[in-house]
Amino acid sequence: MGKHFHYSPDARSAYEKATQLRFGEAYVLLAQIRLRDPDNLIVHHIENYIDFFKLYISEEEAVYNQLKDKRDWRLDKIKNSGDPSSPYYLFIQADIRLQWALARLRFEDYLGAFAEVSKAHRLLKDNQARFPDFMPNKKDLGILHAMVGTIPDGYKWGVKLLGGLEGTIEEGKREIEQVLAYAKRKGDFIFEEETSVLYAFLLLHLANDGEGAWQAIRKAGLTPASNPLHCFVMANIAMRTGQNEAAIKLLQQQPQGRAYYPFPYLDYMLGLAKLRRLDKDAAPHFQQYLKTYNGRNFIKEAYQKLAWQALINGDIAGYHRHMKQCLTEGADEAGGDKHALNEAQAGLAPNLHLLKARLLFDGGYYHEGYNLLMRQSANNFRGEHELEYHYRLGRLLHGMKRYNEAIRRYEKTITLGTDSPRFFACNAALKIGNIHEALGQHPQARRAYERCMAIKPDEYRVSLHQKAKSGLARLR
Repeated sequence: MGKHFHYSPDARSAYEKATQLRFGEAYVLLAQIRLRDPDNLIVHHIENYIDFFKLYISEEEAVYNQLKDKRDWRLDKIKNSGDPSSPYYLFIQADIRLQWALARLRFEDYLGAFAEVSKAHRLLKDNQARFPDFMPNKKDLGILHAMVGTIPDGYKWGVKLLGGLEGTIEEGKREIEQVLAYAKRKGDFIFEEETSVLYAFLLLHLANDGEGAWQAIRKAGLTPASNPLHCFVMANIAMRTGQNEAAIKLLQQQPQGRAYYPFPYLDYMLGLAKLRRLDKDAAPHFQQYLKTYNGRNFIKEAYQKLAWQALINGDIAGYHRHMKQCLTEGADEAGGDKHALNEAQAGLAPNLHLLKARLLFDGGYYHEGYNLLMRQSANNFRGEHELEYHYRLGRLLHGMKRYNEAIRRYEKTITLGTDSPRFFACNAALKIGNIHEALGQHPQARRAYERCMAIKPDEYRVSLHQKAKSGLARLR
């Protein structure tokens, strides 16, 4: 039979254990496959999933450097001894490269990530020509086609590396929907759950359809009480779409125990979700995260959130104590960590009313946040606080679907803040675009997205401009 690729019942079980973060059990099954079916190269695909999840969750530099060599060995083994007549031959090489592209992005190796995507795309394109009905291929191509049109201008050098890769959000969305329709018809498509997750994230981040993303992930048949990864995905989408109560319930039932690979970020998420409800007991969750996480991201943010909890609880000394820790602990590479460091360096506590309004908005408690701010006199807010006051009111009104009032507040934000290093004016322009797009007013939406890209704040510029670019791509 020679070297081959076969998702046998044991291989399917190993894949399921890997995607449940039950790595010990997955390794046992992989060892059994090696004994019973030593020529089945599918084990390398599943092992790469495990390595990818370890890297993405732990974010540990030492683990990253250690696993890179394994990736090279795996690709060589598949390329040199795999069966080129199998549709899995090129697909698995491409899929491994895409997983490593995401891992490289996590460690800020942008050049390496673009190179991985470029090679993966060539492999997938070749495979598509040879096996046009092979659905796993479409899963990966769909995401690439949806993403390529939204790469920010600051990374145009990377697009050149992706020679020949073109696409639109709509094209990618159609391809993923094809895969999901096939999975429903077939009934046992191994990558159905994975494709459902990719589809929900595509709707959320690229298609600007938060409600669609939440409904899609709720119908995806995920099991958050027995799978930490499913818990993360569902809670993440819930927290980004104003479903804070649902997020808290999901995170409180996260599976625990030594069978699972540790996922400290779930503790961070639960702390954040509780903070957004203005609970007074979010701190232990951030402390647990800091105790168990050995990577470099969200550490400054965790100390900032501990400081905010202290402020909400009326403990000013506690606020300053945690912000001092924010100065010295963790890295400042991720946007949120940079923002936390800026606050710590400024040495000024945020305005309590604006902070509470921000947290309530982020949790989807729009009416509560709006009422809180409206009980304050606008004259109480001066300078940058005035800028933030109008921005927060715009966001809350937007959440309440009072669009005309929201746009007026956003316009005031842009007038006050175009030259500010803060992100408020840039995001206000983006949100005006979102409103006009939702109302089918495409010329106004296009102008707003272009306006967003013309504003260049120090904070969150890349992600805001990417969202504006996604908006322009959708309108095209």
